[in-house]
Amino acid sequence: MINDISIAGRMVGKGHKPFIIAEMSGNHNQSLERALAIVDAAAASGADAIKLQTYTADTMTLPGAFTIKDEGSLWKGRELYDLYQEAYTPWEWHQPIFDRARERGIIAFSSPFDETAVEFLESLEAPVYKIASFENTDHPLLRKVAATGKPVIMSTGAATVQEVAEAVQVLREEGCLELILLKCTSTYPASPENTNLRTIPHLRELYGVQVGLSDHTMGVGASVAAVALGATVIEKHFTLSRADGGVDSAFSLEPQELNLLVVESERAWQALGHVQYGVQRDEEKSRLFKRSVYAARDIKAGEALTKENIRVIRPGLGLAPKHYEELLGMTAKKDIPAGTPFSWDLV
Repeated sequence: MINDISIAGRMVGKGHKPFIIAEMSGNHNQSLERALAIVDAAAASGADAIKLQTYTADTMTLPGAFTIKDEGSLWKGRELYDLYQEAYTPWEWHQPIFDRARERGIIAFSSPFDETAVEFLESLEAPVYKIASFENTDHPLLRKVAATGKPVIMSTGAATVQEVAEAVQVLREEGCLELILLKCTSTYPASPENTNLRTIPHLRELYGVQVGLSDHTMGVGASVAAVALGATVIEKHFTLSRADGGVDSAFSLEPQELNLLVVESERAWQALGHVQYGVQRDEEKSRLFKRSVYAARDIKAGEALTKENIRVIRPGLGLAPKHYEELLGMTAKKDIPAGTPFSWDLV
């Protein structure tokens, strides 16, 4: 049995509605006022949590180290250092963002990208940690996070089966007792074709943990489908408006879309139910509208029943349609007015 996990009092697991994370990333566009507005909008849209990323350009890379050349990338031609300089969330903003989230009744947490970030987030009493896909092979970072004893959510993008297995082993050996793995495709945006949601139940069975989706596709369809396959956590990038721009804005949800995700993912979870056959209590009244055998016209006593004088129609007050052929050729015991539902005492 896979245990539920409590994240700052919110339960995550099969018996609870999906835990929805709004990823702010760099969509604050270097404005604290906008960052706080994103928190407000995430809360108003029904998200359970807002997630930050805790790094600086200098903890991630060096100036001149790499320029993105991938033709399919939204960031083609950008130097990595400059991209991180534009996207990072200033560390002094974390406290007011965490405070605003608390005021709005949602959880704030972050992805640390080096050990100093973990120490900083511990000072803020972060309730949970997220390991980003590109960091899931950074064993020193994994050890540092696991040692906090907090729940860990780890994305599995851009990693081999062996790398994921090693990461899970490191986390568990260093004391991580509550782990959630997210299926993730590390392309920005991701396509439905490379999302491979059928991995979700396999991932759950393989490691015996809660599973979810870090979703970089457009829209909410993939996330809702993931819930139907057992995802208990959904993470989506979030912005106030894609038209405002920002490093991740092109594949981020806007507030009304985030609310749609919250509503539809919960409906998907509710609809899962359990294995059920037979007539449910709520369906009992609907059985009236099933078909049964009726007299199609006046039938005299002693008259044979034929295809002309009996029919299978709605409602279901008479003998079931399976008796129709059996009735043909029988004779009426008494006069049967047209519109009479058949019962055995009539023949």
